[in-house]
Amino acid sequence: MSGQRVKVAVLGAGSWGTALAKHMADQGHPVKLWARREEHAAAIQKDRENARYLPGFPLPECLSATSDLGAALTDVEYVISVVPSQSTRDVWKEGAGYLAAGVPILCASKGIENGTHDMMVTVLKEVAPGHPVGFIGGPSFAKEVAAHLPTAIVIGSDDEPMAQTAQDLMSCDWMRAYFTHDVIGVEIGGALKNVIAIACGCADGLELGYNTRSAIITRGLAEITRCAVRLGADPVTLAGLAGMGDLVLTCTGDLSRNRRVGIGLGQGKQLPQILEEMGQVAEGVKTTLSAKELADKVGVEMPITQEVYRILYEDKPVREVVLSLMRRSLKKETH
Repeated sequence: MSGQRVKVAVLGAGSWGTALAKHMADQGHPVKLWARREEHAAAIQKDRENARYLPGFPLPECLSATSDLGAALTDVEYVISVVPSQSTRDVWKEGAGYLAAGVPILCASKGIENGTHDMMVTVLKEVAPGHPVGFIGGPSFAKEVAAHLPTAIVIGSDDEPMAQTAQDLMSCDWMRAYFTHDVIGVEIGGALKNVIAIACGCADGLELGYNTRSAIITRGLAEITRCAVRLGADPVTLAGLAGMGDLVLTCTGDLSRNRRVGIGLGQGKQLPQILEEMGQVAEGVKTTLSAKELADKVGVEMPITQEVYRILYEDKPVREVVLSLMRRSLKKETH
């Protein structure tokens, strides 16, 4: 754990971005938090709190908020990118030119880009070439990180010095960071757990009980692992923090936005109504589209993901989805 102060930019002032900005500032690092909307940045700066996305957590004086992307990325030594996954490419197309050569980028946006099916590290390497890139995974609700509750994360990067630097910067008395070279495993685990969390939420909305939830988590982990391995990941990664750890948290925790989407669907609400009531991005909704298309493209069987896609994009009733999954042909557990 380093005592050196590092100038940090955090892009994205939602709950997770704000929590990570606070996390770094609480360790004494000067932080610039970028918000897309000028009025949002101004409110954070004035109130010393993100009242919309992370209320109740005062922000340290060494944290400043801005809506000026150039100002956020100029004269910084480290960047944490927490822009929603479907906006990451566009934001960084503009932002990369402001960033000094060689400044590392640590991505905390868990999703798969629609259309290209690219993971976030791939996107960042394309639009911000020459910068070491890593990815944060693992079970980490924003409010609990902001509250300094003990949390373990994992950082995936094929650049070991970058990963070790990120590990050192992120670790403190309330956060322990591990690292791995298996970037694909960490990214796939982080993205696809949101899809499975929607499925778990649907079951909870229907009040189907703990047996059902446990089955969805377990079989969900099986299909996430199949997909990750097909793309070159180490299956052991999916048994760790980025796989099982994040999956269990997101499928069971009341703070999970994706689980809340599923609960609403299970209760008979329409998706637009659910998202409007939440007022925040639920990455799993758009990731489901990418995940379904990716599974079809690489030939991986992902029945839960396929059925979540049918709920979200084909308006298939949730109770019919349950029967479709239960009536699938019988087979061995591992194959």
